[in-house]
Amino acid sequence: MRRLFFAATVLAAALPAHAEWTGKSEAGLVIASGNTNTETANARLNLQYETEKWKNTVGGAALYASDEDGKTANRWETFGELGWKFTERNFVFGAGRYEEDEFSGFDYQATLSGGVGRRFLDNPTTTMVGTLGAGYKFFETRDAFDDVTGVLLEEGRSDSEVVFRSTIDFEHKFTATTSLIDKFIVESGADNTFVQNDISLQVKMTDVLALAVGYGVRHNSNPPVEFKKTDTLTTINLVYDIK
Repeated sequence: MRRLFFAATVLAAALPAHAEWTGKSEAGLVIASGNTNTETANARLNLQYETEKWKNTVGGAALYASDEDGKTANRWETFGELGWKFTERNFVFGAGRYEEDEFSGFDYQATLSGGVGRRFLDNPTTTMVGTLGAGYKFFETRDAFDDVTGVLLEEGRSDSEVVFRSTIDFEHKFTATTSLIDKFIVESGADNTFVQNDISLQVKMTDVLALAVGYGVRHNSNPPVEFKKTDTLTTINLVYDIK
């Protein structure tokens, strides 16, 4: 219940009443049957509400995959950011992020942070926004067992730490229909540094529909025992512009 409350708080904090939102939603699905039975699905939502002084962002993402032996991926996350512009290009922000990943060794990771940001590039073809701040991270790890013997290698634990947070959002339009989008985030603490980068090439098919090919990297510098530091994900998704 505590985790659901945190996730709901992240979303609610960035939701002004009677807001008109814009953004993107995307999803992809792969199902194979016959000699091999696999299912893979991913979805992502990113919404923004912007006025002369405020810019609020809220969204989430999910990934699920399975094969004949059972689940191979099961992750979801939610995030929100509330920003106030004190000049045309500069702003202060408060942000939250919460995720659960069944196959990362972490039961959950949650971060609350604040800081300053700047719109470095803003023209008809290219935009780049960066933020820098600090916050507090809460996390819990699962018990780790040896895959062969089943012996307990490390007990799960709950902990928290101060983190430094930085993000970069970049978008470049090659043509009226083709865009490159990159989103980067790092949360660095004494116990673990989390890095995620998602890059995609989007090609518009209609005014509101696009096809996107994406590649994502997630890295934990100090994951629980028996878990790899880096995960990658390649996607082909249908994108819907919310206007």
